[in-house]
Amino acid sequence: MQQASPVKLSRSYKVIWGVAALGTSMISGIYGALLTIFYQDYLGLTAKWIGLASLIYAIWNAINDPLFGYITDSTRSRHGRRIPYMRYTAPFLALTFILVWLAPPHAGQQMLFVWMLVSMLLYDTCYTIIGLVYSALLPEVSESDGERNDLQISSSLFGLLGTLLGFMIPDFVRPKAADSSFLPLQVSMVVVAIVAMLLIMATTLKVKERPEFTRVDKPISIPEALKLTFANRSFLILVAANFMSILMQSLILSSIYYLADYVMQVSTMILLACLFIPLIIGVPITSLIRKRLGVVGAQQLLLVVGGVGLMLIAVVPPALIPACLALAGFGLSGPQTLSNLLFAQVADEDELRSGVRREGAFFGVNALITKPAQSIALWLFPFILEATHFVTREQNNGVAFLDQPASALFGLKALGGLIPGAALLLGALILAWFPLRGKYLARVQQDVLALHAKKHAQLESLTEPS
Repeated sequence: MQQASPVKLSRSYKVIWGVAALGTSMISGIYGALLTIFYQDYLGLTAKWIGLASLIYAIWNAINDPLFGYITDSTRSRHGRRIPYMRYTAPFLALTFILVWLAPPHAGQQMLFVWMLVSMLLYDTCYTIIGLVYSALLPEVSESDGERNDLQISSSLFGLLGTLLGFMIPDFVRPKAADSSFLPLQVSMVVVAIVAMLLIMATTLKVKERPEFTRVDKPISIPEALKLTFANRSFLILVAANFMSILMQSLILSSIYYLADYVMQVSTMILLACLFIPLIIGVPITSLIRKRLGVVGAQQLLLVVGGVGLMLIAVVPPALIPACLALAGFGLSGPQTLSNLLFAQVADEDELRSGVRREGAFFGVNALITKPAQSIALWLFPFILEATHFVTREQNNGVAFLDQPASALFGLKALGGLIPGAALLLGALILAWFPLRGKYLARVQQDVLALHAKKHAQLESLTEPS
């Protein structure tokens, strides 16, 4: 059988690949950082209603991610099975994101709950489609861990820039005084949404799918797809570890403003710099660590580094929190960059068993299992804050109450440090059972190259004139 070589990608391809992450991460960064503080602290929606919204949100997430994953895997069109979904969903992502921030102030608890819930569900559906497609494209464009790592580094660096902008933009325009208007915030959200839409669509014009996975691979049934997915030991271990990373990320995104406003009483930009500068430095360094320890070994090491840095936040004096965030930021370069590489290896192993590329199914079921971590984080925040007697702006006539009780300050440090740090350490431990490493991984990668050579030959025979 003819032996193929891994696909090599140009530098311009890798740059354009990351542009979509700039768009999606700006939107998701703002959404993750601002949603809780906007609805609870600014609009006064109680924990009871936010908790109910997060529960319904989690149920919908349990349905839409594997559904869209299977649909994209099974799509067969001349434009591909993934790119059309990404390109034509982008305008709807922009529209639904804008709706999240148009909730009418003083509308009452039930109206605010309905607005928050409906806008969240619409936004998440669009974000799910684009996120699934973008993640699923990575494993199929090249078989090489090195090329995939380069793509993910590009995506991560652009994504970190977008996430940083996602923190900075609302911090400049969010209301600071009791009589401030929401209009500057809402106008900025419109601008962000349009820019993000254009960036996502720009990537779809450059990135091309490999036709052999559309024209040669035959879709498999839903029962068979589910059986193969849930019988995959590598996938189940990876998803369990990834759940911890998603919980960590959601808690940190939601805690930055609280830590800056109430614990440190400094500009949010200081904490963002402490977190993001080491994270940005760490992203390209993951390639060096990967070459020495392998993908899973590098991931475990960086999870431990990040977990230790975060847990220290709960016990050190406030003046040392920036140093803890810096250590955590470097460690977070692992889940930021290496997680999708591990999913790519899982998809390679599965292709040898199923005969088809099924990245959409894996990322969809991964979201089914891990998206509830976002809802858990959304639920934890208001309930822990209420339990620790946190005083909101709405309770203090629209002004931040800076003399918070010690219990509330510890609650904030637990939400931003202790709990997400423990999650990362547990994730590193879980990955000790991940089987795709060493000689077994090398054999899988060699066999996948041979299978792709066979599929490419079949594609050429289909396109030869009769």
